[in-house]
Amino acid sequence: MDRAENGGRGRWLIHEGGWAVQREYHHASGEVVRADDGIVAAALAAIGDEDDASAPPLILHPGDVLDHPIEVITEDGRTLDLRGNVGDVPLGYHTCRDATGERSLIVSPRRCHLPPGLRLGGWAVQVYAARSAASWGIGDLADLRALGEWAAAAGAGFALVNPLSAAAPSTPVEASPYLPSSRRWRNPLFLRVEEVPGAERLGAALEPLAAAGRALNADRHIDRDAVLALKLDALRRIHAATRPPRAFRSWRARQGEDLERFATFSAIAEDHGGDFREWPAELRDPSGAAVQAARGAATDRVGFHAWMQWLLDEQLARAASALPLMADLPIGVDPGGADVWAEPGLFATDFSVGAPPDLFNTLGQDWAQPPWNPRQLRACAYRPLVATLRAGFAHAMGLRIDHVMGLFRLFWIPRGCDPNAGVYVRYPEADMLDVLALESVRAGAVVVGEDLGTVEPLVREQMAARDILSYRLLWFEDGPPSAFPERAMSAVTTHDLPTIAGLWTGADVEAQRSIGLPVNEAGTAEIRERLARAAGHPEDGVAEVIASAYAALAASPSMLVAAALEDAAEVVERPNMPGTVAPRWPNWSLALPHPLEELVASPLAQRLARTIGRR
Repeated sequence: MDRAENGGRGRWLIHEGGWAVQREYHHASGEVVRADDGIVAAALAAIGDEDDASAPPLILHPGDVLDHPIEVITEDGRTLDLRGNVGDVPLGYHTCRDATGERSLIVSPRRCHLPPGLRLGGWAVQVYAARSAASWGIGDLADLRALGEWAAAAGAGFALVNPLSAAAPSTPVEASPYLPSSRRWRNPLFLRVEEVPGAERLGAALEPLAAAGRALNADRHIDRDAVLALKLDALRRIHAATRPPRAFRSWRARQGEDLERFATFSAIAEDHGGDFREWPAELRDPSGAAVQAARGAATDRVGFHAWMQWLLDEQLARAASALPLMADLPIGVDPGGADVWAEPGLFATDFSVGAPPDLFNTLGQDWAQPPWNPRQLRACAYRPLVATLRAGFAHAMGLRIDHVMGLFRLFWIPRGCDPNAGVYVRYPEADMLDVLALESVRAGAVVVGEDLGTVEPLVREQMAARDILSYRLLWFEDGPPSAFPERAMSAVTTHDLPTIAGLWTGADVEAQRSIGLPVNEAGTAEIRERLARAAGHPEDGVAEVIASAYAALAASPSMLVAAALEDAAEVVERPNMPGTVAPRWPNWSLALPHPLEELVASPLAQRLARTIGRR
């Protein structure tokens, strides 16, 4: 049964499973906004009734007291009889039995991994933009490794990288790293072809492709379609000329059906496009006979896509060995992509995730990503969340969770409607945070929650209780960097906001005006004044402003501090201009203005590296 509940967070329709539809929310201005009754009813209908035959997972923590005996079958096959308290059950995903039957058991440490004395400086890197002379039109994992070697030598402790998640292998290639086809697998565009085992067998046949790839570097605009064609051509030739090694076959077997479904999707997408909603009807069901027949008929192509994922895993590991990486987890996926195709029942496909209008985005935002159905997520014992987190933590010292508020509630917008027409749906945050803590501890990796914008007090309270670091920006903080919180990763700006050079020179405002975007004059003036205070009002030009701002940031008490590579290059354009699409603005498609080799040798980059490294 649903029940209505009044409270400081608005009137909710709450279900016993821990999810809720929130009738009201507070606008950033403080005004109470009531959701349309019809949209509330549509959200409730999309989530569905609690009619699952299986019992929800039982989640316990070390030291928890039990109200009745249970039998536990652990992950490694041991049987334990528990009475009184949790006792010595290891952390992990188990099965438990009691008088009511059998169900999943999750034993969580409750708190995320957070090493004592953590204090590191690092770089925020849009990998696609960090091209070297050897790149094929886009920054790749070898470029990331080279950047890491330079940064580590100067004392950096980590690199925060944009999501490397998979796009569909068809054109046009989706540019946004925050709208992936899958959050569990990676994008082959980031492969360095020359480092693929067997590339040497192609000999001179590889050189025309490499030359064509390097020629793409002449244009600062990244042509992903051209990069995809060249890299897939080269990689197919290598795959055909070599026998996949035993290491790949073993790795593939360990990945199981999740990889096979992704590889099957990729093979079909090459023929029918990256949006499965436009495929022939019989291919839209991943368990159907037509898909199984397609998989059998395309064994080599399915194997090729699985092989590329192994290569990405290997090259990512090498990049991480040069400098510890902090991965970035998008809030969702493409509605026509591999993750939705593989598990369509997990998503509320008639809605997309976004944000209501606020002081900085007066029109609101629609991110075009279908939300997880909280009832279905809980019914499958959070397995999709586990798989997604493990992919994010792989080869990483930490994980930044984009829009961490999504672990608590998401703003659901009916497809085709304005963001004003959305409704907040709450998720079983206690369970999801327990899963996050377990995966963090198992990976030995820290967690940063991107808690910018409108944030409920509950979110930051739980982040603190769970050892999740906050994310703080100079642009948004009223006090100086010396007053920033200790338990945070702090930065000057982020990919959706002005660079220092863009703000200081006025180029960012001019860009907004030139493409017809409304300019928040008061907000821009406010963050420019914050920059001036942090930089000490230097009058020696943009480079000095950038250097002074990062000197102030590096002295903050925050555990982690990140310098944007765009600032080291004095870039004036934002990587992403919210509220726009191509060709209005080249979102996620501008390379840094100079090759990586030149950038890291520049006086400003060297100065920032020393500043960050001294932390």
